[in-house]
Amino acid sequence: MYRIEEPIYFYLLAIIPVIVVLFLLVLWWKKRTQRKFSDANLLQKLAPNSSTFKSVLKLVMLLLGITFLVISLVNPKMGTKLKTVKREGVDIVFALDVSKSMLAEDIAPNRLEKSKQIISKIIDKLGSDRVGIIVYAGNAYPLLPITTDHGAANMFLQNANPDMVSSQGTAINEALELAKTFYNNDEQTNRFLIIISDGEDHQEETKQVAQNLTNEGVKIYTIGVGTERGGPIPMRLNGSVIGYKKNNKGETVITKRKPEVLQGIADIADGKYMDGNITENPVSTIADIIANAEKNEFETKQFSDYKDQFQWFLALGLLFLVVDIFLFEKKTKWLRKVDLFNEEKNKK
Repeated sequence: MYRIEEPIYFYLLAIIPVIVVLFLLVLWWKKRTQRKFSDANLLQKLAPNSSTFKSVLKLVMLLLGITFLVISLVNPKMGTKLKTVKREGVDIVFALDVSKSMLAEDIAPNRLEKSKQIISKIIDKLGSDRVGIIVYAGNAYPLLPITTDHGAANMFLQNANPDMVSSQGTAINEALELAKTFYNNDEQTNRFLIIISDGEDHQEETKQVAQNLTNEGVKIYTIGVGTERGGPIPMRLNGSVIGYKKNNKGETVITKRKPEVLQGIADIADGKYMDGNITENPVSTIADIIANAEKNEFETKQFSDYKDQFQWFLALGLLFLVVDIFLFEKKTKWLRKVDLFNEEKNKK
């Protein structure tokens, strides 16, 4: 396992294509100037040891040197030991609605992005609690199993989109059923399910499934995003809006938040429904609930004893730069025999 300490230094690698372009321009300028000065035969007599291959080789050494020096600045670290760590926390599963209606922009930037912001901010406020993520529309799919890696949770969360689910709709009951498989610790007394949606659920059995999950000890909280006024569902092509979703009659579909569905789930599960249009409201509420919940001890394996590895890349970078300094552009005897660029043949 490895870590990158300062990934921002990777931007320095942008200098490499700049150097290559400059080298090609200088090479073109030299050839053009030489042709103005004299013909090829005379130039060969004046500079018999000139070698294009050696110039390219020097460039390669320079670029390798820069690359390894940049990697040393990034400072990759290697985890050398896997150990078991005891931690205390609760299990939290987020069920994120990724149906097409979540693309409505009645709440900025849109319902789906607002939902991601809420989940991300909640995760950032957690301690050693474990988190999992489910995405659902017409069907439900696991996006991330229960883990203590909050960084991975945020990374997977940003990739959530309607294209992940083949069947459209808003089947909250399927997300509830899938959530049952996420809680793999029977001794965990505090298990939370947080549903984030616009509430456009068309399944009659949703409340019954929520009741069954509550009977198994899972606390369910719901967060609604969007407005009761609603808004159209944009259709995009290459990032640009090309129109809005229409029904069979050719009328623009207006999707509205339905808080009564989410409120009903929260009521039957002894949880709480929250308005998600103002991000900080559900974030602070959920954070307080989790902070005051009884924590259970569990074991997790993680890499420890991360060691710096920059010195190897620094040494390689300096080595290539030294080779570049002592590498001359004139031909050497053994390179004349190899004649990789057919320079000798071209003289004839």
